[in-house]
Amino acid sequence: MLRWVLVLGSLVALGPLTIDMYLPALPTIAADLGTSSATAQLTLTGTLFGLAVGQLVIGPLSDVLGRKRPLLVGTALHVLASLACIAAPDVAVLGGLRVLQGAGAAAAAVVAMAVVRDLFHGRAAATVLSRLMLVMGVAPVLAPTLGGILLTTVSWRGVFGALAVVGVALLVVGAVLLPETLPPAARRSGGLAPALRTYAALLRDRQFVALVGVAGLAMSALFAYVAGSSFVFQEEYALDEQQFAFVFAAGAVALIGASQLNVRLLDRRTPEQITVGALVGGVVVGVVLVVVAATGSGGLPGLLVPLWLLLGTVGLVLPNAPALALSRHGEAAGTAAALLGAVQFGFGALVSPVVGLLGNDSLAMGSVMLGGEALALVVLLLVLRRSTADG
Repeated sequence: MLRWVLVLGSLVALGPLTIDMYLPALPTIAADLGTSSATAQLTLTGTLFGLAVGQLVIGPLSDVLGRKRPLLVGTALHVLASLACIAAPDVAVLGGLRVLQGAGAAAAAVVAMAVVRDLFHGRAAATVLSRLMLVMGVAPVLAPTLGGILLTTVSWRGVFGALAVVGVALLVVGAVLLPETLPPAARRSGGLAPALRTYAALLRDRQFVALVGVAGLAMSALFAYVAGSSFVFQEEYALDEQQFAFVFAAGAVALIGASQLNVRLLDRRTPEQITVGALVGGVVVGVVLVVVAATGSGGLPGLLVPLWLLLGTVGLVLPNAPALALSRHGEAAGTAAALLGAVQFGFGALVSPVVGLLGNDSLAMGSVMLGGEALALVVLLLVLRRSTADG
């Protein structure tokens, strides 16, 4: 299992690296390209949009063509888009190239999830996903820190050069270390119509849709933090790029630590029980976060404690809600994983500009994070109630 975790974790890390490595540079990008902070944030939205739409396309292709070919083509697209970002003349072009970057990174994300479903089931799948979050979690811990270090010697454009190098390395990993896990006999027939029918069948499963919605809403809380944190910490609390990177990394440690605690909890509790408990806790600490942000109580330490606790609850939800959703459709693992990933990153794309429109401050960030957790709890309780009634 360790080999699979390392290989798949390195592939899944491409998305977080693409999203997070340039976060310390967002205020600088806004100034350099002569635009507002909210407009600069739209380059993040573009990445998330590309990740969402890319997964919808690549997921069915991975069920038809196998896992490996879509992975290699998508990663190559990521490398080319990263190189083009270096020369972006304005924020509009940069945003468009970030969409392509995200679409390329989507291949790694959806193929890794589909491979998990090819090889593991039930509690084992939830366990592997938790371990993947540990390996994947190195990316959001290191990415802003690496970005901050790079920015001491290169401009923000150099960050995209580093992302191109990462993409080339992962092309080698995918080509050499990842075997094909979907044999020809298990593949679906080609064409657009079968893919559309598969999506339609998935969308008719109300419990699947609801569980995907829970995962998406939890992810929206995470991306509210990702979108707002650079402005909150660098502009509201006057941290420099390197200080922001270390504070951001500490939040990622909270997220990762909770995901690993989940492995232990699965020995005693079901994924449903863990998810409900995490979301209840998330709403409670989310309320505290909003109150602290509104009143300024405790300064930066007073903000960080509930913020990190809230990220910890997200770390408990993210392995379990996707595992519950994917367990319902093993016959279309690639397409189901694609829809799951598209909803998660789609929700992220929607909430990222909302944080900017609300003011890019701690109150805006905390309020959107609380809203995502609260809505996820409501949807999950409705799912469990329906399941109980049907049983």
